[in-house]
Amino acid sequence: MNSFVPPSSPSKEKENILHRILAAKRREVKQQKEAVPLTALWSMAGERMDRPTYSMRSALARSETGIIAEFKRKSPSRGWLFPGALIENVLPVYVGGGASACSVLTDGDFFGGSLRDLCTARKLVNIPLLRKDFIVDEYQLFQARAMGADAILLIAAALSREVCASLARTAHSLHLEVLLEIHNEEELSWLNPDVDMLGVNNRNLHTFRTDTAISFHLAGHILRTFPHENAPLLVSESGISEAHTVRSLKQAGYRGFLIGETFMKSQQPGQALAGFIRELRQ
Repeated sequence: MNSFVPPSSPSKEKENILHRILAAKRREVKQQKEAVPLTALWSMAGERMDRPTYSMRSALARSETGIIAEFKRKSPSRGWLFPGALIENVLPVYVGGGASACSVLTDGDFFGGSLRDLCTARKLVNIPLLRKDFIVDEYQLFQARAMGADAILLIAAALSREVCASLARTAHSLHLEVLLEIHNEEELSWLNPDVDMLGVNNRNLHTFRTDTAISFHLAGHILRTFPHENAPLLVSESGISEAHTVRSLKQAGYRGFLIGETFMKSQQPGQALAGFIRELRQ
């Protein structure tokens, strides 16, 4: 049932999805740096840069469910999920429903999010917050810290090994944890000492198709590669819609489960999460 079939080569048109996102992100960050230089960002953030952070790794390690509930209004693959969703209406109910951590999309063009969402979320909840975005510049790490994130996502497919390692070091210097996202065995070589959690994305970032078999396939490879005491904390991301899938992934070695569309396609995302967790505990 969980046999893995390597994906076929994506079409040129679909392969350009990731390229378009990264090109847009680099333009966006360039404009942000010109509008608010890093020194000004640091000054404006003030005491927020000194806020103690919550450990997402620890929260997942001790959690019964390991659910990272995601807030996003749209995606490149599905279009708009919940255009009018308000962070203040969703995040507190996510926490009340049993989320171990929350992921907040801050990309505007492709996911309908904003840094304002992250800043608002920080004022509402006291659990770890992941800034979910396409990080290509250390400036975004300072933004994440200033706006209230506890962890950031680094995507192997979007970065060279050297840039990934440098960004992870900078994140740690800002007391941000690092979730490194991979999609295949080759990207395991992006792991570095400053990575706190290893995420396996079931969504191919070139085609945006999802297949949870990828997580099952890579789990065995990862756990054979790393001695038990040094194995990274594993997170399965995207395409999870059934409680029984989480149960199976737990047995395969995963401790975190990043779920967004399953909840956000409902008009009551928090209630959808609570129902999912009730089913998971049965």
